[in-house]
Amino acid sequence: MSFYIYAMTLARYNAWATQRLLDAVAQVHEDDYRRDVGLFFKSIHGTLNHLLVAEHLLWFRRFAEGVSPKLALDDEVEPDRARLAEHLTEGAASWQPLIVSWSADRFDGVLSYTTMRGQPATLPFAATLAHVFNHGTHHRGQITALGQPCPELDMVYMLQDESRNP
Repeated sequence: MSFYIYAMTLARYNAWATQRLLDAVAQVHEDDYRRDVGLFFKSIHGTLNHLLVAEHLLWFRRFAEGVSPKLALDDEVEPDRARLAEHLTEGAASWQPLIVSWSADRFDGVLSYTTMRGQPATLPFAATLAHVFNHGTHHRGQITALGQPCPELDMVYMLQDESRNP
């Protein structure tokens, strides 16, 4: 499988898993949603805000625009729960068109950007793109471990859904 096909699968999975998680989180009581439960970003809300910052406001812009915005990873960029969910859904949907826009040789190149500490960095393009989607999987997994009802988020379930509904 080419990395392009794999990247498109990761982008579809990211959108699918994000939507399934947000549907489940929508049922969580507001107090539980905002309670500090010991996650690195404290609450479900804090963790979802972190995903918006990291995945969409930092990494997406690094890949799409070649810029490195200066944001803190724990910035609360969207305090409203419903708007945060909308931004996450829209952001997750934006990766597939971006990936389609790249030539196949782009995946063999590098991504140069400025780190959060202001240091220049150059990393393998494909591996760094995979990191973005892996990062989302990590934080979605943290949220699903909080004892709230959550859907299955393993990629194989998305693939099974796709095979049943081509």
